[in-house]
Amino acid sequence: MTQNAGWGSTGAPGPGGPAGPGGAPHWGGWAPPPPPQPGTVPLKPLGLGDVVSATFATLGRHWKQLAGVMLAVLGLCLLVMGLLAGVAVAAVYDHIEPVFDPPYGQDPAAEHLTPIIVAGVTLFVLLFAVGLLSMAVVTAACPAVLQQAVLGRPTTFRATWRTALRRTPSVLGTLVLTGLIAGAPVLAAMAVWIPVMVVSVSGDDPSPAALVLLPVLLLPAAAVSVWLGTRLSLAPAVAVMENAGPGTALRRSAALVKGDWWRIFGITLVGSMIAMSIAYMIQMPFQLIGTFGMIPIMAETGEVAEGSGPPTSMIVALAFAFLCIMVGGGVSQMFQIGYTQLFSNLLYVDQRIRRENLAPAILAELAAPAPAAGPVPTPANPPANPPADTLAHTLTDSDAPTVAHPDRPGPRPEPRPEPKTEPEPETEPDTLPDRPKDD
Repeated sequence: MTQNAGWGSTGAPGPGGPAGPGGAPHWGGWAPPPPPQPGTVPLKPLGLGDVVSATFATLGRHWKQLAGVMLAVLGLCLLVMGLLAGVAVAAVYDHIEPVFDPPYGQDPAAEHLTPIIVAGVTLFVLLFAVGLLSMAVVTAACPAVLQQAVLGRPTTFRATWRTALRRTPSVLGTLVLTGLIAGAPVLAAMAVWIPVMVVSVSGDDPSPAALVLLPVLLLPAAAVSVWLGTRLSLAPAVAVMENAGPGTALRRSAALVKGDWWRIFGITLVGSMIAMSIAYMIQMPFQLIGTFGMIPIMAETGEVAEGSGPPTSMIVALAFAFLCIMVGGGVSQMFQIGYTQLFSNLLYVDQRIRRENLAPAILAELAAPAPAAGPVPTPANPPANPPADTLAHTLTDSDAPTVAHPDRPGPRPEPRPEPKTEPEPETEPDTLPDRPKDD
C-alpha cells in the first residue's frame, strides 16, 4: 500500500523538527513530495510550464484519437462542401456565361446577375454553417480526450467520436453565443462608423474626420471584445466535461475566470503563440519541398517553343507543389487547433483545482472500487433506488458525485436492516436427581 503522496501527512518529523536534530537540514535539503498524477496532468494548481508540458503529454498519448476525429470531420466537411458547390453551380449554370463572359461592350443583364448573387450568398452561408459545425465537433472532441487523460484512463476513437457528437449541439451553441457576445462591441462600432462614412463621402466636401473616427471607435470596442472572449473562453470545456447547456456553460466560464482574468489571458496568449510557431514550422518544410521541386521544371519550361501548350512535367510539378502545400497546411492546422483547444481546456481543469478542490474528488473517484466482473443476478423485486454503494462513481452516472460535479449529493441509501442475532439458548434446569450424600 503506497502512501498518498502530495495530499495529507508526509510522516512524523524526526527529533528536533522536520530538519533533524537541532534543526539542521539533512544532506541535500528537504523536498516536498510530488503531487499525484494519475494521468498526463499533475493534480495541483498549474503554472505556465505545467500547462505547456501537460498539453504536449496529452497530445503525445492521445494524438491518434484526436487525429482520427479531425480527419473524419475534414473528410465529411469537404464532401458536403463539394456537394453544395456542385448544386449551386448546377442551379445557375445557364447564367454563368452571360455574367462572366458578356458580349463586348455590354453589361450583364439583371435577369442573369440576380440568380448568381443569390446563389453565391446562399452558398457562402451554407459553407460557413458547415465549417462552424465541423469546428464544433473538433472542439468537443478535445475536452472528451482530456477528460480521460486527466484520469489516466485509455480511450478509443469510437468513444471520443460518440462523446464529441453527443456534445456538439451544446458546444455549437457556446461557440455561436460567444462569437455574438464577444463580437457585439466591434459590430456596434462598425454600425456607428459606416453611416458616418457614407454621409461624409456622399457630401460635396468629404471630411477626413470620418477616417479618424474608425480607430477611435474600434480600439475600445476591440478591448471589450477581448475581455468578453476571455471571460467565456472556458465554456466549451464546461459544455463537455459538465454536460452543461450553452447558457450554463457561459455562466460557469465567467464564474471560473472571475478574479483571474489577466492570468488566463496571458497564459492563453502564450499558448496561442506556441501553437502558431510550431504550426508554421510544420508547414514550412512542405512549402519548401513543393517550391524547390518546381524550379527544374520551370527552367525547362522556358525553353519550350511559343504556341505550344504547357508540358506534362510542368503540370505534374504544379500538382505536386499544390499537394505538398495542402498537406502541410492541413497538418499544421490540425496541430494548431488541437493544441490550442487542449491548452484552453487545461486552464478549465486548473481553475477547478484551484477553486473547487477538484484534485481530491478525482483521487476519490479513482480510488472507488470497480464493480465485480461477471453476471450479476437480478432480484425478483429490484428496489426502485439501488443503494449508493452499488453505483459506479463514473463520469457517465448522472446521479452520483463525479469529477464534474463533486458536490452533487448522491442518492440516499435505503436503511439497511440490522442483522438479526440469534437468541442465546436458555440453560435447561438440572433435572437429574440429587446424588446421595456420603455419610
